[in-house]
Amino acid sequence: MACLQLLLPLMVSCVAASERSPRQLPACQVVQMDVFCSDLSLRSAPVDLPHGVRMLDLSLNQVQNLSQETLAYQNGFHHLNLRANKIHFIQPGLFKDMTDLRVLDLSRNNLNVFAHAKINIGPLTAVESLDLSNNGLYTGMSDYFLADSPSLMDLSLNGNSITKIAHNTFGGSSLLRRISLHNNVILEIEDGAFEFLNNLTELDLSKNSITCITDFNLCNLKVLNLSKNSVEFFHSATSVVFYKLTHLDLSENKMLYFPLLPRSNMIEHIDVSRNHLQSVNVTGGLEKRTQVYFYYLKHLDMSYNQLKSIPESFFHCMRFLEVLNVSNNCINSFSITNPGLLQTVKIINLSFNSLQSLTFGENTLPSLEKLFLQGNDLTTLDHGIFQRLPSIKHLHLQQNDLEICSSENEPQDCVSFTSIPTLQFLNLSENYLRILPANAFANTSLKLLDLSLNPGLEMDKDSLSGLEQTLIHLLLKENNISSLNTDLSSLKSLKHIDLSTNQLTNIPVWSKDSSIESLNLQNNNLVTLKYSSMLALEHSLKTLYMGSNPLSCCSNLDFLQMVQRSAVVVPDIETVTCVHEEYSEPVNIEKVTLEMCHISGVQNYVIAVVVIVLVLLIAMALLVRYCQARKRKHIRRFTA
Repeated sequence: MACLQLLLPLMVSCVAASERSPRQLPACQVVQMDVFCSDLSLRSAPVDLPHGVRMLDLSLNQVQNLSQETLAYQNGFHHLNLRANKIHFIQPGLFKDMTDLRVLDLSRNNLNVFAHAKINIGPLTAVESLDLSNNGLYTGMSDYFLADSPSLMDLSLNGNSITKIAHNTFGGSSLLRRISLHNNVILEIEDGAFEFLNNLTELDLSKNSITCITDFNLCNLKVLNLSKNSVEFFHSATSVVFYKLTHLDLSENKMLYFPLLPRSNMIEHIDVSRNHLQSVNVTGGLEKRTQVYFYYLKHLDMSYNQLKSIPESFFHCMRFLEVLNVSNNCINSFSITNPGLLQTVKIINLSFNSLQSLTFGENTLPSLEKLFLQGNDLTTLDHGIFQRLPSIKHLHLQQNDLEICSSENEPQDCVSFTSIPTLQFLNLSENYLRILPANAFANTSLKLLDLSLNPGLEMDKDSLSGLEQTLIHLLLKENNISSLNTDLSSLKSLKHIDLSTNQLTNIPVWSKDSSIESLNLQNNNLVTLKYSSMLALEHSLKTLYMGSNPLSCCSNLDFLQMVQRSAVVVPDIETVTCVHEEYSEPVNIEKVTLEMCHISGVQNYVIAVVVIVLVLLIAMALLVRYCQARKRKHIRRFTA
């Protein structure tokens, strides 16, 4: 009886422990019915998995053989993640009873070993998404995984060694919608390999070795990525069938001419950048221009090619184009004179070409907001060319050779930036500008103005007149400026100014109404930062750069105290040094103390006191002598 009394509590505690054990997964995390066991060096799932697990994450472990035992004899999974293990064997028929399994990730394993055995994985009855990427699979090996996948919609075979897509490769997965074959070694695609996949909408064949596409006829496909191949030409099948293709990426190939696309299409995005395009024609003959209609095209990228010209006729059928990028080509002339062309374009990028001529006719480009023209050979422009752009906000004109109009200039010798009310961002750096005339930007709404890298630039005192209420960013770096004639204190909205790498010996005068938040004074010839000017910025200044200046240690004590007591951040404080007469090397400005400058102050005070005392003594001596002389004279007069 006593023994039974001792055993009873032990039996109760064991029963309680057994009831709790299925939920005790000390190494894994359980969130509702999802179990996360990633990166725990496991060779199989824990044996005490909760019943009814919907998602199991066994990624980044040491699983080698995938079997019912490995999965703790459970088959109710909806999502199974086995990425980045060492799986080289899968039990045939393992997934046939997993009728709820929708997502299966087997990427980054050694499934090429299993494929060598030429055994089908068995039916993937309900799997909709399958990832077999980075498994060392060769041509034909994917068949053992796809032969019986009737529900499969999303397939990834990225990063394998497939060289050929056979006509029956996807025969067992007729419902496929998305196929990704990125980063293989595909050289050949057999006729009919994708044609029977009526639901296929996205196909990624990027980073392979495909040399040409002839008779393209996947009329239901919406997204096709052929970037980073060796494609020399792309020809669609001659057909009146309407194609649903919206995105075509042919970038980084070897095409000489524009692709021949379906006449009836829905294409919105074409990228043929980084090819060898020499013409926008679809063949080498000048008489055969493309007659394809791009009624839906919004984005066209032809950058980094060898184009020398683009005729206006090329844009005739692009009624909804919004972005045109033809940067980094060899174009020397560009013009839009027909008011009916490019009515919806918002961005045109003509940067880094050989432009010498640019023409925009009256009432053209009504929607253009951003125009990139940097890195060209523009020296003369129609002086009012930008006033014809009613919506222009951004103008990038750096790295040209332009002159800004003043009232004395002849119109044909310069370009005007006045009376462009929509203009907000203007970059004129590296233009060899010598003079910035008065009222150069009057009647604009500039928020940012970059005039950097124009050595020798002379600014009129009224050159920024009209920008008092709008200008926020002003860049004047590397201009060799020794003094600023322009009154910056009148720019009430100015918050960020860069005056670095000039020859300034004095800082601009600021008023207490200034809103400067960021000020860059690096690499100038500043010895003293005028305290009254800096004090005017104390309420607004947040960031100050002032390294590489020959600052005096003891002439800036008031300023240093201001920085110490305020919230101003000096990001380059570790490199800011000053000169002290008692030190042979520059002193870091953080180490400057009042005591370092106190000695010379006492000496000056003593000298001043000594001088005053000497003056007083001399004055007293002269006074005494004068009084004595008067007294002697008075005595002589009395005797007489």
